Amino acid sequence: MPSWKNWSGKQKSKPTELHFVRSEADTVAVVRAAVRDKKTIRIAGAGHSHAPLVITDGVIIDPSGLAGVIGADTATQRAWVWAGTRIYALGRPFHDLGLGLKNQGDIDRQAIAGAVATGTHGTGRALQNFSAAVTGLKLVTASGDLVECTAQKNAEIFRAARLSLGAFGVVTQLQLQLREAYRVQERAWNEPFEPLMEKLDGLIANARHFEFFWYPHTDLANAKETNETTEAPVYPLAEEGARRAWSYEVLSNHRPVLHTEMEYSVPAEQGPACMRAIRDLIRREFPDIKWPVEYRTLAADDVWLSTAYERPTVTISVHQDVNEDDEPYFRACEEIFNHYAGRPHWGKMQYLDGATLAARHPKWQDWWRVRDAVDPSGTFLNDFLRSVRP
Repeated sequence: MPSWKNWSGKQKSKPTELHFVRSEADTVAVVRAAVRDKKTIRIAGAGHSHAPLVITDGVIIDPSGLAGVIGADTATQRAWVWAGTRIYALGRPFHDLGLGLKNQGDIDRQAIAGAVATGTHGTGRALQNFSAAVTGLKLVTASGDLVECTAQKNAEIFRAARLSLGAFGVVTQLQLQLREAYRVQERAWNEPFEPLMEKLDGLIANARHFEFFWYPHTDLANAKETNETTEAPVYPLAEEGARRAWSYEVLSNHRPVLHTEMEYSVPAEQGPACMRAIRDLIRREFPDIKWPVEYRTLAADDVWLSTAYERPTVTISVHQDVNEDDEPYFRACEEIFNHYAGRPHWGKMQYLDGATLAARHPKWQDWWRVRDAVDPSGTFLNDFLRSVRP
């Protein structure tokens, strides 16, 4: 029997079928066969999500064979890419066209469609997530049709499926809004928590990208700011925190240690108070936690299920070793995130029910209405998605 597991190994599934599709025609055929046999379909990207989004006893489709840049318009700075393309594989082709991604996350191992489907993001108070950069998409729906969606064509599906959770169909292509290629310089330093927090607003305002990791056992924050530069790249690249090169060479990092993660997005003005509450919780109830807490910023957008929908945002992430029981720690943190009206990252751990998610996401009912119209039989739902369905 086929098997699948995510990057950390915490999420595991034994589907009846696992298909590695390499063309849209094959994707259409797999979907039509699964619908005929009344099997659930889920789509696996690179497996970097910690949430149970792929788990099914039906069919898993792996689109990693759909990879590469299809074409670009340098005048509009837009490009079509295959959905299974890993983010790290986009940097060089875009650069050769004089273009670059507007922003990237801390890791670039994900499939671009998976990052889009879960609202994955980087950091920067004026920078949005991957989903907000999508200007078009093509997906194979439960009817077996290949449908193109933009702001002008199938517009309502487009608005909902920019962050789809894999629940609208199999995305085969994405069109992304890019920008001109650019170089960045990063600077990192360590500083005690409270002195850093006292000047946090200025640090965020004066950097294109700013973030910090707070380490509970030292009470030190490892802070990093990254800004655009006209200076030439320096090779070989320095250690993280001192690199100067093109954006795709600097913005992401190597994170090989297996872990699980919970991340919540809170209103930007509540970020410092929420961070202090998480720090107090760890020092009071979880003194053995060694993994850092990450603090980033995210600009507001209009993506229906985005954690930054219509509000400037601070994201706070807590981590635990993959071999440890993370649930007591994560549930305690989630209570604090809930107090600050947090929205959970769709690719990471959370325990909210459908009613709570509906209260946090103003477009929840609309998202489900459009989704159910595209897939009325629930072919692209699994147990997790059914459990939060209105």
